[in-house]
Amino acid sequence: MKATINANGTEIAVISKGDENDYISLTDIARYKNPDEPKDVVKNWMRNRSTIEFLGLWEQLNNPDFKGVEFDSFKHEAGSNAFTLSPQKWISSTNAVGLISKSGRYGGTFAHKDIAFEFATWVSAEFKLYIIKDYQRLKADENSRISLEWNVNRIISKINYRIHTDAIRDNIIPSLVTKGQQSFTYASEADLLNVALFGKTAREWKDKNPEAKGNIRDDATIQQLIVLSNLESMNAELIKQNLPQKQRLTILNKMAIEQLTSLVGSPGIKKLQQTGEQE
Repeated sequence: MKATINANGTEIAVISKGDENDYISLTDIARYKNPDEPKDVVKNWMRNRSTIEFLGLWEQLNNPDFKGVEFDSFKHEAGSNAFTLSPQKWISSTNAVGLISKSGRYGGTFAHKDIAFEFATWVSAEFKLYIIKDYQRLKADENSRISLEWNVNRIISKINYRIHTDAIRDNIIPSLVTKGQQSFTYASEADLLNVALFGKTAREWKDKNPEAKGNIRDDATIQQLIVLSNLESMNAELIKQNLPQKQRLTILNKMAIEQLTSLVGSPGIKKLQQTGEQE
């Protein structure tokens, strides 16, 4: 997601990933020092030996594919009068991931926030504080929005669960059973959905997360909650059709895979597929 922060009147683009791995435009930060040739500011910063050492250490800590031999060569040359280094050359030579170079009208050089803040310090310590302040505002806004979306989807999921349990009551549970037997049936059907979506029962999840305060659904992502809501509605319809639980699991698992693939292309899809095949 592309976002913007405003540092004391200077707009700075941010590639927000929704976590702690955002990338901030070095080109926009550099305009504070040189509005006409911000690329030159970035290149001058990268000529410094201390900059190369910082970039190399960051990559070693965060990038298992970083090419250390090429880095050593740059570090040896850094600081000399003849040494020059562009972001593109650094990225292609060392397989670095801390910097991103984008071409085009809205392109430029972006850096992981750790690196961007280091660059901002070099440009202006005062300006860096303005950047950090509005970046924190941006993250607070994002967290508030994500929390709202999660809660809305959790509420939708709970509403659909009521439809789901009504279908169980009307079509599966006989009239002459104990409350304990009813609860077991409800729990069984709830775990049917858990296995179809998460690949595990509520108990299996709890055993693997003994310190967790909530349950498997409280730990779900927004995308999973959306799919869960759809699965509950579908299962209610399948119950009305008197389909056996095993058959419903296969149908719901396939539905979960297709919808998660569409929503997020989740790496957990294979695991879900294996769950369906085992059944």
